[in-house]
Amino acid sequence: MSVLLMLCVPLLALATPGRGTRRWEPCTDLRPLDILAEALPPNGAAGGIRVTQANGVRGLQLSVAAPHAMSFPASRIFFQCDLFPEEFSIVITLKVPNLPPKKNEYLFTVVTEESDGLLLGLRYSPTRLHFLFLSQDAAGAWQTRVTFRSPALMDNQWHTLVLAVSEGSFSLTADCGVPADIMADVPFPATLSVQGARFFIGSRKRTKGLFTGLVRQLVLLPGSDATARLCPCRSPELAVLSIPPVLQGPPGKPEDNEVLKYPYETDLKVTLGSRPPCTKMEDAQFWFDASRKGLFLCVGSQWVSVLAAKEKLDYVEEHQSLFTDSETLGIEVFAIPEAGLFVAAANRKATSAIYKWTDGKFASYQNIPTHQAQSWRHFTIGKKVFLAVANFEPNEKGQEFSVIYKWSQRKLRFTPYQRVPTHSARDWEAFEMAGEHFLAVANHREGDNHNIDSVIYKWNPRTRLFEANQTIATSGAYDWEFFTVGPYSFLAVANAFNGTSTKVHSHLYVWLLGSFQLFQAFLTFGAADWEVFHIGERVFLAVANSHSYDVEMEARNDSYVINSVIYELNVTAQTFVRFQEITTCSALDWEFFSVGEDYFLVVANSFDGNTFLVNSIIYRWQGYEGFVAVHSLPTFGCRDWETFRTAAGSYLVYSSAKEPRSRVLKLRTG
Repeated sequence: MSVLLMLCVPLLALATPGRGTRRWEPCTDLRPLDILAEALPPNGAAGGIRVTQANGVRGLQLSVAAPHAMSFPASRIFFQCDLFPEEFSIVITLKVPNLPPKKNEYLFTVVTEESDGLLLGLRYSPTRLHFLFLSQDAAGAWQTRVTFRSPALMDNQWHTLVLAVSEGSFSLTADCGVPADIMADVPFPATLSVQGARFFIGSRKRTKGLFTGLVRQLVLLPGSDATARLCPCRSPELAVLSIPPVLQGPPGKPEDNEVLKYPYETDLKVTLGSRPPCTKMEDAQFWFDASRKGLFLCVGSQWVSVLAAKEKLDYVEEHQSLFTDSETLGIEVFAIPEAGLFVAAANRKATSAIYKWTDGKFASYQNIPTHQAQSWRHFTIGKKVFLAVANFEPNEKGQEFSVIYKWSQRKLRFTPYQRVPTHSARDWEAFEMAGEHFLAVANHREGDNHNIDSVIYKWNPRTRLFEANQTIATSGAYDWEFFTVGPYSFLAVANAFNGTSTKVHSHLYVWLLGSFQLFQAFLTFGAADWEVFHIGERVFLAVANSHSYDVEMEARNDSYVINSVIYELNVTAQTFVRFQEITTCSALDWEFFSVGEDYFLVVANSFDGNTFLVNSIIYRWQGYEGFVAVHSLPTFGCRDWETFRTAAGSYLVYSSAKEPRSRVLKLRTG
């Protein structure tokens, strides 16, 4: 549009009698004009304006008692002449309420003071957004309406809209998305006079149609489309061109005197129960954890303790013996909104089971046919909930595949969704990068060949299926672990056996240029698990080594009692370096968890060369000393650990690969 404006300038000079040599000047500055800041009354509270915080962001709320409080004469910004620009864009950031059908509310208007005639304005309804302006010719004047299908505004979220106008072309962009374009039969007038008119924010000078939501930004940009200035943007729903000072600054901290001119309120919400998510949606909200007697504030993406009794792990006690159909090789604890807390058991025989947390214990909920299942992986894509099982053996027809199940909201059960060809699959890892969803399968062997490809699958939104995206050569792959460090995404594979030896390199890959590329190799011994965890700003990676074996060496019982290793990321060297070695007994899993301000690692010790009845150990982080053993837990063929929390407290659950019973342990704190 700015090119068109530049062309019109000399033409206008030539077409004006007696003014061919006079320099043309616009009626107002060609810079962003902050309409909202202009309309703010200097007396704040007396003007009926209230500063309100919603979803961690400040906005202005109008008073029904003073629908014309937010207004100012158009001459304040149209100081050169009284013509509204022919080309312009309007940027508005708002949070709208739910409206009943057929109700309309005005976002802003320009109204003549004498006749109350509407010169132009913007209003919305539950399904439409209307841009209104006065058109006239020799036959008279009439109101023209350009209507857009309303973007999904009534979702209790903030949104930024850009309306761009150029003659007969009208464009609406919501949250830097795809613009909706309309070529109208009646163009916007080139000579719309605003002499003797006023801008009204959120009203048409009267109570009827008053905007009842929150407005954060309202900017007029003459001469150009503001979309190019705003987009792309990290937070497109809050894209900023110009915001009044009273609404600026960190959310939830009205620090300067400007804010104090206006009544200030926030949609304070305190959540009770188990730990809720802490995302942009919950920013500046509170969570009260009754079990820990603590109050926490969501800041960024972390719950920060505001008031809490210091919690310490005293001891561990058995809470439940969970009897299963057969030995359990892996467990997965997960929650489904509005459905509850579940644990999926990967059982050795033909049926695996899902249990639901009911009255303080896990109860049988659903049985699913599997083929020597090794592990489960729960993940979500949007509102869809999935559960993938890694099958180790083929089915009765000799077909070898693993299955992805999808949660049915109607049946309240998991139903088969997609079969994926796998080879003695040990593990699934689900992760998301840049809004795209992936699944990585650890293929252990094909026949007697352990040196085969494992596969990374990518979700195709069009077909709604996972499709092979990349293959990675692995040796007896046992586990995948995905994590991020700053802007970088990593994927670690635990290689357990190359056909002749368990002394093989496990690998860490980094996502570069659209694929995972080798970043670092680690010498491991029958690696069965990777566990990544953070302590403050430090990043650690622990490997569970299960067995030191080579076909050329004699079998020795002590080959199962070996060191597992914890590595720490050296940011300067850009590599993981050895931090601590811990003696383990055929370790198959690490699980990291915290209690109060303390951090812990628990290891799944499965076999010491003589017996499967060995103790698994809980280690506590002690800074310079590293991890120190604090609790010794009797386990039998321990295969997998999971931790979870309910309103009643924190728990550990472990699966046994040697008996049809898993155990739920409660962490007693003081």
